[in-house]
Amino acid sequence: MPNPVDPIALAAELIRRPSVTPVDAGALDVLQAALDGLGFTCRRLPFSEAGTPDVDNLYARFGTAAPHFCFAGHMDVVPPGEAALWDSDPFTPVIRDGVLYGRGANDMKSAIAAFVAAAGRLREKHAASLPGSVSLLITGDEEGPAINGTVKMLDWLGRNHERPDHCLVGEPTSAERLGDMIKIGRRGSMNVTLTFLGIQGHVAYPGRADNPMPRLLETLRRLTGTPLDGGAAHFQPSNLEVTSIDTGNTATNVIPASVTARFNIRFNTRHTGLSLGGWIRNHCEEVKAAMGGKYRLEIAVSGEAFLTPPGGLSSLVSDAVTRITGLTPELSTTGGTSDARFIKDHCPVVEFGLAGQTQHKVNEQVPVADIAALADIYEEVLLNYFETGGLTR
Repeated sequence: MPNPVDPIALAAELIRRPSVTPVDAGALDVLQAALDGLGFTCRRLPFSEAGTPDVDNLYARFGTAAPHFCFAGHMDVVPPGEAALWDSDPFTPVIRDGVLYGRGANDMKSAIAAFVAAAGRLREKHAASLPGSVSLLITGDEEGPAINGTVKMLDWLGRNHERPDHCLVGEPTSAERLGDMIKIGRRGSMNVTLTFLGIQGHVAYPGRADNPMPRLLETLRRLTGTPLDGGAAHFQPSNLEVTSIDTGNTATNVIPASVTARFNIRFNTRHTGLSLGGWIRNHCEEVKAAMGGKYRLEIAVSGEAFLTPPGGLSSLVSDAVTRITGLTPELSTTGGTSDARFIKDHCPVVEFGLAGQTQHKVNEQVPVADIAALADIYEEVLLNYFETGGLTR
């Protein structure tokens, strides 16, 4: 019988490895050792691509039968920033007054440790009679470009007939306290770079130049002048935020040769990246037709909006949260993107984890009681998942 896993001790050991994207620093070795001890079959999945950093990833599975429940998460963390601003070394885990401090404590090494502990308890209770499979999909590239991580791991799973039936992502989704929020979808996100071209010249002789600024300002006025929508079921309204306008011009008496704006759109299920790209281009073409000039448009969609309809998987997680915490979690789609945006193309997915007030911050922290409670919640999820036959898949 496998030895029980202490989620707090495992979280501390993971924090001790400074796995700042894309460096692993031995964190996956620690995780693999814990999973090996529980009888999981572990596979390291390193991926590389020209022009991007190499990334190591880990896929671990116990059992071969259906239904197949997968936990997805990331071992990489963001840089700690100025270490002097921390009350203790960011990669030396410290427990003070019942709180675990360290980079990754909140986002999301503690959640990974909690799930490993829950999986170990499931093994103790079911041993060889587990009616299905449990797996972990752990990337080292979530906080980075997300090229050599979850996307390529999912491709590998498909090629090797390892497709899960349901997935839980352990991001810190709770808002104010553990258990108050589950993510059942995410808004899409796209970054846009728009450049209008002109002719440089002296400001005293505008007829000899072509100022591109009015064309850009008119385009932005059109793009921001009307709300994109009033929201969608389970989603807040989409929003466009201009983040930069730049000419590269340091002189006060020169009309610039070009001007570039950058903006981000967070959008709900009323739109797609393709439809919004067409909408932006139409406005650019209308301004060009009315005011002349040329423009360049670059669009990068980092994720499409998606929704896992309430019921089934979200009810399973919500019921487990209520049993352990007494709270009824809100089903939400707020916040940024996560790797769930890739997983949703392979199986139903929801996200649930710790309260995220300190993720990416100095003195990142989590109450140790929350780590223990999260392990209890994940255990409830697993037990009830297999008792219900995998939600009838």
